[in-house]
Amino acid sequence: MPGPLDGVVVTELAGLGPAPFAGMVLSDLGAKVIRIDRAVPGGLFDPSPNDLLARGRLSVAIDLKRPEGVEVALRCVTASDALIEGFRPGVTERMGLGPAVCLARNPRLVYGRMTGWGQEGPLATSAGHDIDYIALSGALHPIGTPEAPIPPLNLVGDFGGGGMLLVVGILAAIVHARATGTGQVVDAAMVDGSALLSTSHHGYIADGWWAPTRQSNLLDGAAPFYGVYETADGEHVAVGALEPQFFAALIEGLGLDPGDVGPQHERSGWERMRALFASRFAERTREEWAVHFEGTDACVAPVLSLTEAPGHPHNRARSTFVEVGGVVQPAPAPRFDVTPGAIGSAPASPGRDSDEVLAWLGFSSNEIGKLRESKAVA
Repeated sequence: MPGPLDGVVVTELAGLGPAPFAGMVLSDLGAKVIRIDRAVPGGLFDPSPNDLLARGRLSVAIDLKRPEGVEVALRCVTASDALIEGFRPGVTERMGLGPAVCLARNPRLVYGRMTGWGQEGPLATSAGHDIDYIALSGALHPIGTPEAPIPPLNLVGDFGGGGMLLVVGILAAIVHARATGTGQVVDAAMVDGSALLSTSHHGYIADGWWAPTRQSNLLDGAAPFYGVYETADGEHVAVGALEPQFFAALIEGLGLDPGDVGPQHERSGWERMRALFASRFAERTREEWAVHFEGTDACVAPVLSLTEAPGHPHNRARSTFVEVGGVVQPAPAPRFDVTPGAIGSAPASPGRDSDEVLAWLGFSSNEIGKLRESKAVA
């Protein structure tokens, strides 16, 4: 059964991180995503067989330094609803594939641009990575220990504030284009997106109950009932008993006397409360605590590694992870009851589908042969 984006066509210029993530999400949801790879293999942007962000694509390998190659890319653009690129500002313009050229070919096109700093501003052309963008947006500062921030992998900038926001922007612009016939440029910047993710915390600051120092707030590790504890086997459990009824279930499950624990929100007693919790959690293994709290509302969960998570019964029951091409990986999300998403294929080697894509674009077998002979397509 086709996904909810069946009929949507996307051209993706091969890149790294958040742009391929956006292409993956769109493909998982049913879009036909044509990835333009480089004709000469072995470059930084070539996906490995285990580059899961490259799953579900058709790959055509084009030499964009040749005019014939650029023309092939523009044929893809003409047949597409959207384009994804993740280069610094001005790069695609120099390639002959900038927004003005592409929108002239396809006025309905949604031109999705994924960068760290955005298309304008003092830092627009500067180098950077996820950690730099979330540092400037304020999203990195609250995460970590009192001594220093800790990078939250590259989940907040690259994928949450970057690729996922690009997907939202592209889909919104496609809705507009289909209603009006007019395409547009989507400027998705990780500094903007990671700032957007922190919206609620700016409200907390305005309300006066979010302090600027790390591990001094309800959700940043200060509260003993919202944190992580080591278990007897050196593993960890996560505790998120914020509401009073969940806190009560936690105290009961730990076998503690509420009078000894003290009031939940009495900050002066948090240090002692944490010590009580830590001592009790250290008495059993992670698995023993997981079994003990299962079915309760204490909000206690085992902290699973990336390799352990696919085997958890809940994740297995929901098929949260699937195996494609011998590689275990997260399944498409979110879920649709009428048009479920699916992983179209394992990551394609560059140029695997060149002939198929060219034929779909209307090139004759003779024209495809000439493109290969000129090395414009590989």
